[in-house]
Amino acid sequence: MKIDGQTQLFGIIGDPVEHSLSPVMHNAALRHLGLNGVYIPMRPDNLADGFRGLRSLGFIGVSVTVPFKVAVMEHLDEIDPVALQIGAVNTLIFTRTEAATPVCRGVNTDWLGSNRALAEVIQIAGRTVLILGAGGAARAVGFGLIEAGAKILISNRTAEKAQTLAAQLGGTFVPMDALPAIQADILINTTSVGMTPHDQEIPIDPELLSRFAVVMDIVYAPLETRLLREARARGCQTVDGLQMLHYQGAEQFILWTGHRAPHTVMRQALIKALTARKTS
Repeated sequence: MKIDGQTQLFGIIGDPVEHSLSPVMHNAALRHLGLNGVYIPMRPDNLADGFRGLRSLGFIGVSVTVPFKVAVMEHLDEIDPVALQIGAVNTLIFTRTEAATPVCRGVNTDWLGSNRALAEVIQIAGRTVLILGAGGAARAVGFGLIEAGAKILISNRTAEKAQTLAAQLGGTFVPMDALPAIQADILINTTSVGMTPHDQEIPIDPELLSRFAVVMDIVYAPLETRLLREARARGCQTVDGLQMLHYQGAEQFILWTGHRAPHTVMRQALIKALTARKTS
């Protein structure tokens, strides 16, 4: 990788950020297209100071992950209407001219990534989808599903958060203890339950999985979570978290570079990195 005075800067901010596979994915895409750019992970001690650094150091585009997807919004010059409606930003786009201070616009591509990953295995319109979780990821996933014509049910260990999110998105709140009576076409886990090193945990009773046609997990480490393994054993189609990561990242890449995203290259880079982690 060539790095010189013309190298364009991209990156991701989060805390923690060491586990992120976004640098692997985006750097592979930049190399494949021969673009003079580098994508680096960053963990700011203070978000306001970190954001000022991004603006002044010449960054072109930055991904935003937990816990900054909501907090970063107060620092932006512009926010895409969809991101405003979702209430979270995962993508920063810096526009620079010689005569002006860089302008930073916030966008959300998580919902696009989620919809595209899911649409590969099932038509979304007209489906009923049970979402587990009520955080930023659930907000983006839920918004995307409603935009695609689905009905959403939201359940979460903290009932108040699920009730609030359901009201904001136009979905239906479902208490955790009512899940055995729920009928839905699709189940999506937007929580971190099942993520390495707690990969034997599962966010729902496995005996309930057979009622869903499709089960999706946004967790991508491990690639096949216990939730997906149990669902597949019961005849469900499954969608792993790497698909959402890949597709939302591809949308970011297009916004930042103006180039078509090399999907195969990005997916292969992600799988190679996950495999290396598993064997190390």
